[in-house]
Amino acid sequence: MIIRKLDISTDKHKQMKDITHLIQRIITEEKVQDGIVTVFIPHTTAGITINENADPDVVHDLLHSFKVISPIRPEFRHLEGNSDAHLLSTLVGADCRVLIENGRLLLGTWQSIWFCEFDGPRNRKVIVGLSEG
Repeated sequence: MIIRKLDISTDKHKQMKDITHLIQRIITEEKVQDGIVTVFIPHTTAGITINENADPDVVHDLLHSFKVISPIRPEFRHLEGNSDAHLLSTLVGADCRVLIENGRLLLGTWQSIWFCEFDGPRNRKVIVGLSEG
């Protein structure tokens, strides 16, 4: 397995960043033709998801929905005050896997890999694992 790390910076409290091009660049640099890529984040207040890349209103609507699903609540007991971000991270998840064929991610026409920030702004790590075969 090949493991690479990416640095991602966010500048908003809740934000989604399309990182598909960064993942594809690693696949190209490592010359992986066929296999699987795993994208993982070692953070408990962020997430990784696959979703639409064509209409920016989808990201807007998701970010709005995240605030509705998990608002900051006074009854939360976590001392850091970011329990809403922990909940969203749990719901979205910390990883995704995508097949690679002929050196390209096998995503749908409108799909991208999105880094989801729930407690920014922050500097984050994304770990990319490539398995050939």
